[in-house]
Amino acid sequence: MSATILIDYGAGNLRSVANALHSLGTEVQVVSSGADFPENPARVILPGVGSFGDSMQELTRRGLAEPVRRVIASGVPFLGICVGYQLLFEGSEESPTVPGLGILPGQVKRFLPGKKIPHMGWNAVRPVDPQHPCWAGMDENPYFYYVHSYFPVPADANLIAATTEYEESFAAAVIRDNLWAVQFHPEKSQDSGLQLLRNFLAQ
Repeated sequence: MSATILIDYGAGNLRSVANALHSLGTEVQVVSSGADFPENPARVILPGVGSFGDSMQELTRRGLAEPVRRVIASGVPFLGICVGYQLLFEGSEESPTVPGLGILPGQVKRFLPGKKIPHMGWNAVRPVDPQHPCWAGMDENPYFYYVHSYFPVPADANLIAATTEYEESFAAAVIRDNLWAVQFHPEKSQDSGLQLLRNFLAQ
């Protein structure tokens, strides 16, 4: 199995994602600058923990924003995780002056007032199309691990691949062709998380 590109822009959880991928027998190549980004990668993962604005600014500073746009447009299998999911959208209430990658239409919103945030811990995910390869080999409503205070609201509801309830329903995952992106952390989600990564690697 060829190497999976793991994008490093200083936004945490890189080691746990790499460890999960290694446990599945895949080679990982960590890339931390646009100059080192391979021309034709087999697949790419954009992880992330932290604030939208800092993450987007660092991704841009390291010259990684354009390679991300390029590989998604070219059809390379791509997985965004947590903040790496949020950055794909046009912007976020967390950092109103910082534009996102703009690959997907929509904005990242904060949970409504009155609930405990961050939304932290295990929660059920409801796939829109349980037959999609993303959800192969999982329970009907698999549980995944979350840590977040913001979530994307896609302008195109057809992008939504799964929802989760945290007093309000939000888009837990989106899928568009080769692009998969999830708000939860598959690398921290035990069997379901490893199965999702396995399904991604099988593309």
